[in-house]
Amino acid sequence: MNSKNSILLVDPEFDPNTAADCNLLIKITADSFSYAIIDKSNNQLKAVYDQQECQNVSKALSEKLRTDSYLSLPFKEIKASVHTENSIAIPNDLFNEQNLNDYAKFFTEEQSNNLYTQPFANFGFTSIFTLNKFIEETLNVSLSNCKLFDHAAPVLSLSKDNEKLSLVLDFTVGSFNVIYTDGGKLIFQNYFQIENAEEFNYYLLFIINQLNIDTSKTDIYLSGIINDGDSQYKCIEKYFKTINFIPTTGNEVDKKILDDMPAHYYSSLLALDQCG
Repeated sequence: MNSKNSILLVDPEFDPNTAADCNLLIKITADSFSYAIIDKSNNQLKAVYDQQECQNVSKALSEKLRTDSYLSLPFKEIKASVHTENSIAIPNDLFNEQNLNDYAKFFTEEQSNNLYTQPFANFGFTSIFTLNKFIEETLNVSLSNCKLFDHAAPVLSLSKDNEKLSLVLDFTVGSFNVIYTDGGKLIFQNYFQIENAEEFNYYLLFIINQLNIDTSKTDIYLSGIINDGDSQYKCIEKYFKTINFIPTTGNEVDKKILDDMPAHYYSSLLALDQCG
């Protein structure tokens, strides 16, 4: 990260004229945003940008979309996962597309009036969500044909093949997303903003206690901005014996530009490419 808490990695052989063969992936959290460019013709990762600790994500994103020449390229496909307070998972046997406005009554935040739905066939539910109005408008104006997902989508993609009791934690510098599954069935999902390791420890212990998690029988997987031996990692070590980092290998993309980075930093960002 540089002095502005951002980093840009670009394949020196990346030709912007090949953008029509590339997918753009954008991950927007409550305190960060990142993007990746993947050339689908040869399955190569061509660029990764990451900006952490954003005081105002909407403003930072808008500025980046306005000034970053890579983001104005005519991509083959664009996918964006966006943090939202208004998201609800409806089991498929209860889901009725004709009753979307009834589900929206459970939303607590004032956001856009547009309702989005995203089925998660592997988990047996459909996600219904709305987005921050400014971010929604910014994406719609700057990125044509952008497919929108809520912030849980890429982390759920990382969790879909876990057959045992599994706890997946995906970190930014100041937040984490948690997915708890049992045999591929979603048990719990939530997003927490944290000021420090003590606050993270509180939430982690709360999750363990409230869900009655048997830490000796639960596999834990980490992705995002966390490192072996840092303060959050030490909190996790107090409760779990075997800790696994999720490498960016699931989609078999050539990721040479990330060779000098921890393999798990951008696992969830790249997992967005697998979201339908």
